[in-house]
Amino acid sequence: MNKAVNVNVVHESEAQRQHARVKIPAKLRYIGPNRETVETRIEDLSAGGFSFHAPKPLVDGEVYRGRLMFVIDNLGLGMDIEFQVRSFDGTSGRAGCQFQNLEQQDIATMRHLITSHLSGEVVTMGDVLSTLQRDNFTKARKQKAGGQGQSAFARLRAVTFSAGIFVVGLAAFGFVFKSVYGLYFVSHAQSAVVSAPSFNVTMPRDGTVQSLLGADGSAPKGAPLASFSTSMLDALKGNLDPDQLAPEKITELFGKQMTGTLTSPCDCTVGQQLVADGQYASKGDVIFQLVPRNSQANVEARFTYRQFGDVQPGTPVNFQVAGDNTVRQGKVIASTSLNSVDLSSDMRVQIKPDEPLDSTLAGRAVEVSSDRGPSLNWLMDKAMASGR
Repeated sequence: MNKAVNVNVVHESEAQRQHARVKIPAKLRYIGPNRETVETRIEDLSAGGFSFHAPKPLVDGEVYRGRLMFVIDNLGLGMDIEFQVRSFDGTSGRAGCQFQNLEQQDIATMRHLITSHLSGEVVTMGDVLSTLQRDNFTKARKQKAGGQGQSAFARLRAVTFSAGIFVVGLAAFGFVFKSVYGLYFVSHAQSAVVSAPSFNVTMPRDGTVQSLLGADGSAPKGAPLASFSTSMLDALKGNLDPDQLAPEKITELFGKQMTGTLTSPCDCTVGQQLVADGQYASKGDVIFQLVPRNSQANVEARFTYRQFGDVQPGTPVNFQVAGDNTVRQGKVIASTSLNSVDLSSDMRVQIKPDEPLDSTLAGRAVEVSSDRGPSLNWLMDKAMASGR
């Protein structure tokens, strides 16, 4: 015989811990230890098991197969069962048994028979069929740890999963908060650039240009910046006598070139060369933009008039120069309209950095923002205003 195997099946009455033992007329037919068929009468019956007098000794702990037989409305009701012998009295032959592996329908039928017998009701076949048609079972109660908690790996996995969910939720909250804060409390410039005091070096005559600058781009005062060449005819234009305007003279003058040199008017560095080497330039065209050495650069930014109140003179702002990862601070020192005649919707703001800004950064794009969100000073000002 096989040892007992308990199946986790919970009846609605078991959930209420009802295990009444009753005496119901019933018979048991089972296969004995020697594979013989034995038939006997049940002494008492409960939801968990039954007892009977065995004509031959039974072995404690062994599982036997048999059939319970009831008589309902003069009809026989048979129920195939497996039962385990839990106790056997060799003197009286009484055996106490426990049901094993009962089907859900068998459990429902057993419960109905016991409940009806205890209440004194007459059991009919219709009642049995009605019982079998409904759902008589509920979910099993959750088992408490009882001193046997989760394993270390299970606890670590649970903590890791909870921490991951928390981090994801915190990141989502931070993203939403930052987006809302940036939408309502931060003003961004439409465009901005680093500006510095500069000198323009122009072309004195029509001609071509060839730069004489070194690799460092420095231009001390009086140092040559570039050489230029122009036609002799262009240089003498307006100063020729009538006898010098003969075709052969003009051809001769046109073939001659006059060269000159452009010099630096200050101790500067070249911020930008606007005409490439060998390119033709007209008289008055700007060839070089020079930036004085050790000069401090400012930032010029463009805001819309809707942000007029956010960038008043004295307003602190944050800015970052393209190619530089440092976020710098500064203050607005002036704001003017881009086009006072047409009343343009944009205004230009000049920003002075709190720390000196290298003039070599002139011309680089800048990202400018004005943060007017709540701060400690802002809260104190609000509190003082409310107190007044």
